[in-house]
Amino acid sequence: MADNEFLLKLSQNLLEILDDEEYYDITIEVGNDPHKNVGTLAHIKLPNILPEIFQIILMYIYSGKLSLNEYDILDIIKIMVAANELNLQELIPHLQSFLIKNKTKWIEQNFNLIYQTSFKNDSFLELQKLCTDLISKQPEKVFNTSDFTSIPEKALISLIQDNNNLQISEVQVWEHVLKWGIAQNPGLTSDPSSYSNHDFNILKNTLKQLVPLIKFTEFTPKEYLDKVYLYKKIIPKELNENLIKYFLDYNPHLNKKSEPQIIDSKIITQQQAELILKWIDRLEITDKLKNSYNFNLIFRGSRDGFAVERFHEICDNKPHAITIIKVKESNEILGGYNPIEWKSYDFIARYGTTKDSFIFSFNNKNSVENCILSRVKEEKRAIYNSWEYGPSFGYSDLITMCEITNPFKSRQDFKINNCYCSERSYENPIRKTKDSYNIEEYEIFQITKDI
Repeated sequence: MADNEFLLKLSQNLLEILDDEEYYDITIEVGNDPHKNVGTLAHIKLPNILPEIFQIILMYIYSGKLSLNEYDILDIIKIMVAANELNLQELIPHLQSFLIKNKTKWIEQNFNLIYQTSFKNDSFLELQKLCTDLISKQPEKVFNTSDFTSIPEKALISLIQDNNNLQISEVQVWEHVLKWGIAQNPGLTSDPSSYSNHDFNILKNTLKQLVPLIKFTEFTPKEYLDKVYLYKKIIPKELNENLIKYFLDYNPHLNKKSEPQIIDSKIITQQQAELILKWIDRLEITDKLKNSYNFNLIFRGSRDGFAVERFHEICDNKPHAITIIKVKESNEILGGYNPIEWKSYDFIARYGTTKDSFIFSFNNKNSVENCILSRVKEEKRAIYNSWEYGPSFGYSDLITMCEITNPFKSRQDFKINNCYCSERSYENPIRKTKDSYNIEEYEIFQITKDI
């Protein structure tokens, strides 16, 4: 008989003992049920462990098995905490590994629960590391969690202090800090015009460690007036006076706020443009750009027209092209990178081959939060070339069907700007829907590298 068969038999015998109510000499009380009937038996109290969680632990002790896929995430966290209290240290690395490998998205969305749980005990080092990495490398994800306003002050300080990886503006950081401070005081509303001096003092005391960390000099005068001035009573007097002097002397050409503009776009921000360059170099969002690039605007729909012929006249035979599309009546932005050249072929469409193209989307026109990157997986169908189509990628992954100005040449009746996305030749869909959409504006930039 093989060793594992002996173990299976032993586990079965132990499980039978577990279910036997006749022979036992220890009782273990879990939960907070006041009922007690222990007689002369040894008695152990574990009030912090729920009965149903302890039953799972008991099954593991007697059988040596624990199938985590059977339980929801909250139960797994409770099992991990209970295992630590019962000193079942061999279980903890397994539980942490399962959560990190399989439930990272949930952890990001429920950051505070994991942060609070992991830092209560040094046994949960892997989860602590995950939390620390999120704070240092992807802080914007923490700002957008459903339980952001519940995170400890210490974690919030770490998020904004000396953090160069923030992918949101300093104004947005200020708004998040205010939201957090107000949430700590349920009696406060989000309208400062209704605050009494007492209300301002409460908020000032709550945020006294956080306000000095805000880089107010990165605001424009208008941003400071609109977003900060109403809360001037919570800002230290000396800091407020210095900021007023700063903004009275404000010069957008000299002040720190004025940073080199890498793109002249009506659709995307400098931050989004920088992220696209990182994708070209296959860098992570938190990496620093190693190369210097130029965005050269070669086509803009509102300037050059939405006709397919104009697109091909201007953009054909130009490599390293970025397409940026603003979806009409939406904040949605779509786009793609074509490292080879656009071509126009009569009658029969042809594909361009490359391994370096990608398509993408931004769901927020002002930030990189919740962006989607999708790299080509069918290299021979990377780029779709046809005189009847605008800039298009893959079999159907990002298709632009713009206005046809010569209807006699067209073999079918196209709607103006009738476009769609359906994942086929690229790794991921970049839209949540396959419905067609209309283009409000689109731009094409040729990317050149500084030597």
